[in-house]
Amino acid sequence: MAQDAPAPTKVNAAAPNASDLLFEAPQMKNVTPGSTITYDYLRRSGIAKGPYGPPMTDTIVFTVDAAKVPDARNIRVTMFSGFNRVPAGPFEDMPGNPVISLFLENHLRGLAKLLEANPRYLKNAIRKGLRDKAVVTPIKVTFQGREVDGWRVETKPFEGDAMTERMRGMANMTYTFVTAPDVPGEIVSIEAQSKTPDGGELLEEKLSYEQKAG
Repeated sequence: MAQDAPAPTKVNAAAPNASDLLFEAPQMKNVTPGSTITYDYLRRSGIAKGPYGPPMTDTIVFTVDAAKVPDARNIRVTMFSGFNRVPAGPFEDMPGNPVISLFLENHLRGLAKLLEANPRYLKNAIRKGLRDKAVVTPIKVTFQGREVDGWRVETKPFEGDAMTERMRGMANMTYTFVTAPDVPGEIVSIEAQSKTPDGGELLEEKLSYEQKAG
């Protein structure tokens, strides 16, 4: 009988730590002061009578200026528009990209309301998932008509959680982050997605870097 294959490793030997990649890297250093970054945002849910309402599409816009520290930036934020508007920022002397925290905080507000759960508990579960369960994979990202190197980080933080039975079928929630050093701010996309066993959509929430022509 053939030997069992070794268990797959969660992280490529040459891959960075997921938490370091997302929360410790100086992602804003490649953003030109005086420029703007726009992220397209989408949220939709198939949960009947859920708190999300109709699908939502909007943008998060960063206006970026020079900071006291060379690799950091000052950032003014316009998070959504009209009745969707959410107060955010400004951020001063930021080396990292705050769009990750903005996305997750907004996501957790809705998820906590849906599940009638403590948002801090959910936040800690995601942090632990990124620390202990994340799969980090090298990928190619299309940017300005060419392929550049990037990383894909995926985690399912609620699988096997003690509160699984209270997750309304969303314990399979998958968080996917795509980063690339060549992209301004380095964050290419963030997605939180959960589906039913038959493929029905419980929640899809996604943010994507908007590539401008020229």
